[in-house]
Amino acid sequence: MGDESDEKQDKKKRYQPKKDQPLVLPKTAADKQRMQIEKLMRNPEKDVYVPDRPKDWKPRAPPEFVRDVMGSSAGAGSGEFHVYRGFRRREYARQMFIQGVGEVETKNEEFHKKLEENQKKADNKTAKKRAKRQKKKQKMQEKKKQKLQEEGKGDDSDSKSESEDEKDDNEDDAEENCFVIGGR
Repeated sequence: MGDESDEKQDKKKRYQPKKDQPLVLPKTAADKQRMQIEKLMRNPEKDVYVPDRPKDWKPRAPPEFVRDVMGSSAGAGSGEFHVYRGFRRREYARQMFIQGVGEVETKNEEFHKKLEENQKKADNKTAKKRAKRQKKKQKMQEKKKQKLQEEGKGDDSDSKSESEDEKDDNEDDAEENCFVIGGR
């Protein structure tokens, strides 16, 4: 008898709730989340278990050989209908899965084709604008050369070399101040 009373007292000691923390039941999802975060933050050094993402569902492969083939003949028991219904349900689920995978693949292919088309359009547009800029730059250089040649006809050869040096200096300044909006 003394052993039984000792066991009961041990159980009472084991299952007594902690007095410093009252039992609080969460009333909302936010309360539950807050309690979980508080529990995690009590011991920040402890590793947190983060479950892996569940794997995608895949149907079973169809059986290679069906042993319980049932026909429409008389003599099929009442339990055979339920077996047939299970086969049919699994086959429909498998067919729906295959169709869903096919739809996802076609949408993915269409998306990638659209991305490629957009990239080609953008490349063509930038190439066209680049060509236009190059053409404009070349015309400006030709105008400068013509202007220098006209001025050069009236001046000596020394002035030509000085004007070419100034031109090089202007180009260097333009490269240094290329970040300025509005040109040179």
